[in-house]
Amino acid sequence: MENVFQARNKAKPLVYHLRDVVRDRASEGVTFRLRVPSLQISQGEKIALIGESGCGKSTLLDMLAFIAPPTNIGAFMFRPEIDNDSTDVARLWKKRHMNRLGDLRKRHMGYVMQTGGLLPYLTVRDNMSLSRSVMGLDASDTVETLARELGIARHLDKLPETLSVGERQRVAIGRALAHEPSIVIADEPTASVDPFAAEKIMSLFIGLAEERSITVVVASHAWRHIKRLGLRRLAHHTHRSQDGRTTETVVNG
Repeated sequence: MENVFQARNKAKPLVYHLRDVVRDRASEGVTFRLRVPSLQISQGEKIALIGESGCGKSTLLDMLAFIAPPTNIGAFMFRPEIDNDSTDVARLWKKRHMNRLGDLRKRHMGYVMQTGGLLPYLTVRDNMSLSRSVMGLDASDTVETLARELGIARHLDKLPETLSVGERQRVAIGRALAHEPSIVIADEPTASVDPFAAEKIMSLFIGLAEERSITVVVASHAWRHIKRLGLRRLAHHTHRSQDGRTTETVVNG
């Protein structure tokens, strides 16, 4: 398995290697299946999964973040940093080592939700510091630096409700980056703002990730401005069974 991790690019080992991973979700007699025959993401890569709602974007992100367990797994390896050994995530899922999966997520990942997911009773500063607090990291100027880079330094002592939607999304991005993760996963991070603001926010986000050599996986329905930023688009297609009871999306990359 280690040879697979090194084969693609010796200078950039793989963060993720998935083979024959499937997740089924059933509701009211209808099944949705996400199938991943092969997916490889190198350290520092910027990846985009583009598609309309319901095509399985969030399901894939939740599997990559160890939130949603696959139904079937051929291989699922994870290596967040060059100095780490690869982790057999398939084995952890099968043995239900949820605490270990949670620790990996907490230590190595940031997550940007579509709605921001900010805590309304915390200031911008405290929201952005939350990921560092969870990690038990010492206070530093990281939050202030990120706030300046994101253009929200003047809002640090305000509550989220006083900010615009775009400003709240910048806070959410800052929170995801504040604990210096290896990977940031973003689910439609600019869906709630107008196209001009979306392009500006996404450019800031990818720029900050590039500076920090962070691997990014982003789901979106807007390919145009993401393409300009040089993200690699994952190939996927969706089809429905003749009886209409099963919808399957297949993702490769």
